[in-house]
Amino acid sequence: MSFRLFDAPLREPSQFVGFSGNTIDRQSENRADDSVEMALADPSTRLLLMHGGRLYLKLGDGGLNPWFSTSEGKPLDISLERGILLGFSDSGPVLAVPAGVEPEQLPETIKAIDYRSVYMQGLIDEAAAGAMAQGAALLAWHASHRFCSKCGTESQMRAGGYKRHCRNCGTEHFPRTDPVAIMLTATRDKCLLGRGRHFAPGMYSALAGFIEPGETIEAAVRRETLEEAGIRLGRVVYHASQPWPFPYSLMIGCFGEPLNDDIQADLNELEDCRWFSRDEVRSMLAKEHPGNLFTPPKGAIAYHLIRAWVDSE
Repeated sequence: MSFRLFDAPLREPSQFVGFSGNTIDRQSENRADDSVEMALADPSTRLLLMHGGRLYLKLGDGGLNPWFSTSEGKPLDISLERGILLGFSDSGPVLAVPAGVEPEQLPETIKAIDYRSVYMQGLIDEAAAGAMAQGAALLAWHASHRFCSKCGTESQMRAGGYKRHCRNCGTEHFPRTDPVAIMLTATRDKCLLGRGRHFAPGMYSALAGFIEPGETIEAAVRRETLEEAGIRLGRVVYHASQPWPFPYSLMIGCFGEPLNDDIQADLNELEDCRWFSRDEVRSMLAKEHPGNLFTPPKGAIAYHLIRAWVDSE
């Protein structure tokens, strides 16, 4: 009998989603409290500059470049003391650093573009987009966790940005990742898609919701699908995951097997929810739907769930 545990594609589905191309060696076990200072002393160090949910990009003959040297960043009022060591690339250390200059005050050679647009428009390569997701999530966590949740004292950044230490009570705080279940309920012939009120006109996507404390991934998939659509699920199968820096989530993509057909949509959560045939979804993916309906962009894990189902026949 063959050993089937790892009978899977050599490149798992998670490697095809947006923000998955990060090639940085994090060296998680080797971060010292002075690791940022040591990295800044290395002339090969590269910086990702971020401000207000935007990535700063240099204009050049080769297009947009997200990498800055320390000397290039200083005129942009960078806060090196709040820099985070993401890890090491083949070129040297990589840091995410907050910039102080407002987007409207930037020189013409530098553009500030929001994270979603950067990834949706493919403005930087996959490795840089993955590093951006890592840096954006960590900077957002530090911005919202400045004070110790135990005693209220302002905490200090330690370990190159991978923890915060409270000098008053000694508590250590570590960056969090919020798990989100995103699921495509499907049979051989149809799948369930919904519309959030904030979606672009015509876009339908897989349902999603945060995983709650004490809940398995499968239980969250079943609960969210029942709450949002009134559909009970049997089997739940994991497909892929995606880091999602808005602000620091991990999207966990699954397929669910429906046990009933009658939709009872929660219209407080959704604008619409309905079944779509395979041919209709195929036309949505190709942007050829007669009603101008479409699916999320290729970088989104929802797109990959939908595409995997369409291609599974």
